[in-house]
Amino acid sequence: MNRREFGLAALAAPALGMPLLALAHHGWSSFDQDRPIYLEGKVTRSRWLNPHAELALEVPAGLTVPADLARRALPAQAAPVDGKALLARAVVPNRKDRQWEIELAPLTRMNAWSVPEIKVGDAIAVVGFIFKEEKGEPILRVEYLFVGGKAYGLRSSPA
Repeated sequence: MNRREFGLAALAAPALGMPLLALAHHGWSSFDQDRPIYLEGKVTRSRWLNPHAELALEVPAGLTVPADLARRALPAQAAPVDGKALLARAVVPNRKDRQWEIELAPLTRMNAWSVPEIKVGDAIAVVGFIFKEEKGEPILRVEYLFVGGKAYGLRSSPA
């Protein structure tokens, strides 16, 4: 669901007896979890609120996956995630958007990981998932966040 469709659905939700929060959270099923995507860049907007923290990320032209990505140390998570395999398969998106919406975890999980609040101008890198077939708006749902020399696994709480 793109932002325009969300806006239309938000207008219709009360008339249909649907709570608006049900529209706001769309789960993992919309995202292509078979193709991990790598992005990095500078944060241009930060929204540190529930249902999940969100960032706008400006990605440089000519982005490539770092040669050391698959060798980066990853934290243990409560959920069974094969992080090393994800990092080894990560690619840059085919689409060439320079501005991306980045969906992080709910604030309770961000706090459990002790992720410092990310601010405009911060440099970050992420591995996550985008919409299937790269359709719609450039949105990435984060699996791993790299910021300030640390890695955070956002699928679940720390193990």
